[in-house]
Amino acid sequence: MSASASAKEGSAVPAQSKGSWSSFLKSIASFNGDLASMTAPPFILSTTSLVEFSSYWAEHPSLFVAPAAEKDPAKRAVLVLKWFLSTLKQQYASRSEKLGSEKKPLNPFLGELFLGKWEDAAGTTQLVSEQVSHHPPVTAYCIWNSKAGVQLQGYNAQKASFSSTIHVKQIGHAILHIDEFDEDYVITLPALHIEGLITGSPFVELNKYSYIQSSSGYTAKIDYSGRGWVSGKKNSFTAVLYPEGKEKEPIYKVDGQWTDAFVIKDAKTKAVVDSYDPKKVPTSPLIVADIEQQDEMESRRAWSKVAEAIKKGDMDKTSQEKTIIENQQRDMRKKEKDESREWDRRFFSRADKFARFERLAAKIGESANANLTNGVWVFDQEKANQAKPPSHSELK
Repeated sequence: MSASASAKEGSAVPAQSKGSWSSFLKSIASFNGDLASMTAPPFILSTTSLVEFSSYWAEHPSLFVAPAAEKDPAKRAVLVLKWFLSTLKQQYASRSEKLGSEKKPLNPFLGELFLGKWEDAAGTTQLVSEQVSHHPPVTAYCIWNSKAGVQLQGYNAQKASFSSTIHVKQIGHAILHIDEFDEDYVITLPALHIEGLITGSPFVELNKYSYIQSSSGYTAKIDYSGRGWVSGKKNSFTAVLYPEGKEKEPIYKVDGQWTDAFVIKDAKTKAVVDSYDPKKVPTSPLIVADIEQQDEMESRRAWSKVAEAIKKGDMDKTSQEKTIIENQQRDMRKKEKDESREWDRRFFSRADKFARFERLAAKIGESANANLTNGVWVFDQEKANQAKPPSHSELK
């Protein structure tokens, strides 16, 4: 470690937590596996479960539904790209900005639910998120706006490794469907790594690339460059939208920062056709039922005592309450094993066939990797109709 790095080590860590942070850095140096199994120092624990993260896909409902109103397929594809890019700040930076640094979320238990809705100019946009697997940890989600006829569903797991920092490969995908045009968009998930570990003020940086492949014949490729060679700014990216198989003949180009503003240009004329600045587009608040009204499997009710203890800095109480939940889960798994049955997911099912995904994913070299996610997970409307938690009877 250099002298400058040594001087900065733990500079953002509370004095009473220096020892646990040093131990944490040493433990992750040889870490390879699921992030969920990593034990983090108390000061960096979040009060929010990972199952809530699905909501970050749609905190701008108007952008989420905008493609449904566009008749031109190329312009529709670029609106999907714009919406996707607008979600990145919410998904990967909003927490560290709000809390001062990225916190380690609570590990969801099997069957954990997070339900909510947005009410704004786009109408009602609804969210169902469920932990469908514990080993490996997998979260599935469905977000839809019936008025616009737009639905997003997907699932994801994470595989972490350490090489100078924590590297995370995201496994899974999302599919956006637009009823009006019977159109699908397969969305792959970017790889990421954690910056700021040495100082104790971690944040997420995206790297490599991701794709959006549409059934209308357009492909978007997003390249994440971190501190860009040209701009020298963190969270930099460039993206192109092109007719399928013609990457060298883009129609639109996008560049900027996924945590800040970006511009969309006509690739031939270089004219700016659209732009986005998160500072000018406020997020819509997610409406969630009061804890007392929630089902016992809903995240905020299930973790309420743990979250309260974390907020108070009472780590003994945090550990006690987490142990209660973990023991309940172990008992449930044992009972299921004794009865030769599997936990019945409330809103999602494993897919036997997933032609919709495979047809589009093959065009961008993606595969389902079902062995890494305990199956391919799809929203099951029939289950949803029959098994709604009582506090969310409006889901349909």
